[in-house]
Amino acid sequence: MSPTGHTEKAGEVDRVYRLLKSWILEARLKPGEFVSEVEMARQCETSRTPVREAFNLLSQEKWIQRIRHRGYLVPAISIREIVETYEYRKLLEGFTAEKTAHSASPEEIEKLASIVAVEMDPNPDPQQFLEANDIFHLELARLARNQRVLDQLQLVLEYVHRLDVLSTLRDRQLVPHGEIIRALRDRKPDEARAAMAAHVDVARDRMLKLFGS
Repeated sequence: MSPTGHTEKAGEVDRVYRLLKSWILEARLKPGEFVSEVEMARQCETSRTPVREAFNLLSQEKWIQRIRHRGYLVPAISIREIVETYEYRKLLEGFTAEKTAHSASPEEIEKLASIVAVEMDPNPDPQQFLEANDIFHLELARLARNQRVLDQLQLVLEYVHRLDVLSTLRDRQLVPHGEIIRALRDRKPDEARAAMAAHVDVARDRMLKLFGS
């Protein structure tokens, strides 16, 4: 195969991988659902080869599981995964909140506040809130200016985003960010860390209630 052919193949695998992953994150492919190479090739408008390679990548990242003779399974939500994910999230975001409270400019903090202003609405749109929530937590991490923490948090928040999407199908309760913003504005790093820890704990307990029942 020519270099151009290799590039085209890699590009098609990447396209299919990103598409399938987005379907998992947005709950188009739901936990407990079986998916086949043939059907996904049809939906992705491609051949089975890039789907198979995309499935291999998603399997390595534990977004899907290969089930012998049956195809691939989108795993059910695991209580253990929820607990471990939110424990790790608390470590990472405790750091980002503390660091941002210490070093971010007033303008940067007000930008964070404006991102989640949607939650002040008496009846916020869940989709708008989820988008604002994702942007808020990533922007907070960027303001902490630690690339390794940001890289790890991006992976964690993908899993959290999927839980958030699934949860809004059953419960529209939202977890606000007001106490985090207040601590950031007051320039109190310890309180920012504590507020973030409380925020993550509430989010974790909500998920355990929804997916543990």
